[in-house]
Amino acid sequence: MHNITAEQWTFEKARFIFDLPFVELIYRAQSKHREHFDPTVVQVSTLLNIKTGGCPENCAYCPQSAHYNTGLKREPLMPLEEVIAAATNAKTLGSTRFCMGAAWRGPADRDLEPVCDMIRAVKAQGLETCATLGLLTDSQALKLKDAGLDFYNHNIDTSEEYYPEIISTRTFAERLETLEHVRNAGIKTCCGGILGMGESNDDRIRMLLVLVSLPSPPESVPINKLIRIPGTPLANAAEIDPLDFVRTIALTRILMPKSYIRLSAGRENMGEELQSLCFLAGANSIFFGEKLLTAPNPQPQEDVRLFNRLGMRIQEAS
Repeated sequence: MHNITAEQWTFEKARFIFDLPFVELIYRAQSKHREHFDPTVVQVSTLLNIKTGGCPENCAYCPQSAHYNTGLKREPLMPLEEVIAAATNAKTLGSTRFCMGAAWRGPADRDLEPVCDMIRAVKAQGLETCATLGLLTDSQALKLKDAGLDFYNHNIDTSEEYYPEIISTRTFAERLETLEHVRNAGIKTCCGGILGMGESNDDRIRMLLVLVSLPSPPESVPINKLIRIPGTPLANAAEIDPLDFVRTIALTRILMPKSYIRLSAGRENMGEELQSLCFLAGANSIFFGEKLLTAPNPQPQEDVRLFNRLGMRIQEAS
């Protein structure tokens, strides 16, 4: 087996791994997985939309963009007591991390204080805290850190080369700049992408190589399967080949062996067989809950039933 450090990864080497015979690729990914994790344990997070719709960005996959008519009702920032109730329920169901998402290009400073109150309240319940609020300045990242934020989610979505096909209202470099502010503030990064937006396998590999080449790879890497939302430009995008999806998960595990790899959006449209292959390939985290922001997600009891059939268990709070 190649022993390649992060500094040595090239596109050619990553493509070679991606193209290995499927059973060999899965073996290598599972071997890496077992070096750092118990392969029978899955970390569970919950994602709550704390502010819905009206986002000025034109991300082609997003029903919350103000550029598209998806029938989504625009709603203001959620009251603190509703966030606390949702966090309490999430903890009862077995989540150890609670992520709050707001449809902003980036928060105004006046918006940040109520979000910081939410972070403090969720933290007080013994949950890890995560937020996804769009672009951040360095001072905003420090303020979130002071409030007790553990993780910040800011996906790069796809390769730098394919990125202009998906978004034109913010640049790839701006996304990397926010990740830098988050790291400098001492917050852990949660960063991945979306598969099935018309990108090639080469784009998927290049996206992962950007992540592994960061000063420190993301501690959490969400891999989303596009949910084709009517009214968005990607409503009729072709489905990704399921085995290419699994290959991407496996390569993510090999490139970032110490990171949690989360099966995120799109699980509602994955069969149990595909999800099981993803766990075999090194995925070890999911989102619990009926919704992911505005999209449907499997019921928690369905996930628990699948874990029981696979002989897997939910990670307990440390």
